[in-house]
Amino acid sequence: MSKQNTSAKKVLVIDDEPNIVELLVYNLEKEGYEVKSAKDGIEGVKVAKKFIPHLILLDIMMPNIDGVETCRLLRENKDLANTYILFLTARSEEYSEIAAFSSGADDYIVKPIKPRALMSRVNSYFRRASNKVVEHEEEDKVEVKDLIIDKISYTIKKADEVISFPRKEFELLYYLAKNPNKVFSRDALLKKIWGTDVSVVARTVDVHIRKIREKIGDGYIKTIKGVGYKFDL
Repeated sequence: MSKQNTSAKKVLVIDDEPNIVELLVYNLEKEGYEVKSAKDGIEGVKVAKKFIPHLILLDIMMPNIDGVETCRLLRENKDLANTYILFLTARSEEYSEIAAFSSGADDYIVKPIKPRALMSRVNSYFRRASNKVVEHEEEDKVEVKDLIIDKISYTIKKADEVISFPRKEFELLYYLAKNPNKVFSRDALLKKIWGTDVSVVARTVDVHIRKIREKIGDGYIKTIKGVGYKFDL
């Protein structure tokens, strides 16, 4: 397997199982990434604030604070707003997946971990992230109603107030606002925002729409019963 162009790409592993941490760190460093690790959520948040990783691999079931609460704390830090958070967990129930995405996760992988499959997922993320950089600047800002959605800085301003959004919430709102009055099904939004190589349930879209509405109000995204959602002008 050829190594990716991983110059300056930083990954943080947060997991309380030493064997898993050792396995992940070994495989990530083998791929050429700069890697740090933490044994629980409290330590992980401290390391993340200093390290500012591009990607975090985060276990859900940990002592002190679990991965869901850890993810919420990470998302409160503006410096980590664009950090990709991938959950690793032995729990496959739908409610666990919904809780993970509600806290701001970008992806979700069920243990046992298969190193080659995981590295493929990690490399795929960095390729997609690199491709997004080449978008034209005139397409990077949407001004609609009283919202300014700036994809360069990943900020959303409403009536001069800057509102913090996790990555997936931002990308979902940006995409809908870029295509006003067009109805998208949940499946279409999943494929566009999360991609075909990420396995998530349709309710994930509902969770993210609800959280977007909590931040900007109900007057922007309209639910089309039995179909999906649209950004209403």
